[in-house]
Amino acid sequence: MAANINPTVRRRRLGAELRRLRQDSGLTSTEAAVRLMVSQPKISLLENGRRAISPRDVRDLCAIYAVTDQQVIDSLMRMAKESGQQGWWHAYGDIPQSVYIGLEADAATLYAYEPMVFPGLLQTPAYAQAVIEETFPPLTADQAATLLRVRLRRQHRIYDPACPLRLWVVLDESVPRRVVGSPDIMREQLEHLNALSAEPHITVQVLPDTVGAHPGLSGQFSILKFAGSPETVVYVGRFTSDVYLEKPSDVQHYGVMYEQLQAQALSPDRSRAFITDAIKTYINAASRALTE
Repeated sequence: MAANINPTVRRRRLGAELRRLRQDSGLTSTEAAVRLMVSQPKISLLENGRRAISPRDVRDLCAIYAVTDQQVIDSLMRMAKESGQQGWWHAYGDIPQSVYIGLEADAATLYAYEPMVFPGLLQTPAYAQAVIEETFPPLTADQAATLLRVRLRRQHRIYDPACPLRLWVVLDESVPRRVVGSPDIMREQLEHLNALSAEPHITVQVLPDTVGAHPGLSGQFSILKFAGSPETVVYVGRFTSDVYLEKPSDVQHYGVMYEQLQAQALSPDRSRAFITDAIKTYINAASRALTE
């Protein structure tokens, strides 16, 4: 998916599901178009998530594809209705990574490898502000404040009592050692990280320097999975543009990479111990600063 195209996640997922149902029925897109009495390009646009689809069209397509499970039909019609709604992030205007935020908001599971900073979902306000303020090119005060509000709003996904995001993070050892803001900010961030890692739906592992070369040397990436859908998206963040990969071969490649990182990283318990030791280091640094 190109980064400058921002169809809603539900529209993309709905299109993919309709394509699967059509293929299972043995119909070509041209044959489906004839039966629905529309043009073949419309079917292609619907299946690619590039065009809104009405619940009525979904119902008619389900009939054409001989879908008899009413729960499936109702679910698809609900997705069609919701696909016309804008996500909460649209209220903040044209913000970076809006495509990714939409994916993250709808994901059920997120696997992330971070070699530089703590993931936005796990950042404290002070740490997030320090990261944002060092962004290049420099931001205005209003732009920085907006990005901070968006970042903190994204974190609602991991606190949602009805459907919390299943989050698994592998951090490079340099992340907790890199002083962002101040030792006090780092201590608070690490204490926050350890508290969150105790939650049953959040797993944090630290990848120690002693492993040497590893699959994550190419940089940050995330793997997003969605409930009730076989769709998986790999997100690769870059400074000036983002990359979204959905080809099965690409997804499999990054999945294997992530499994290798998990295997090479410290266990979750040993990672918490590593973070606890790092907290002590920052407490001692703050104490020394007071006495000097």
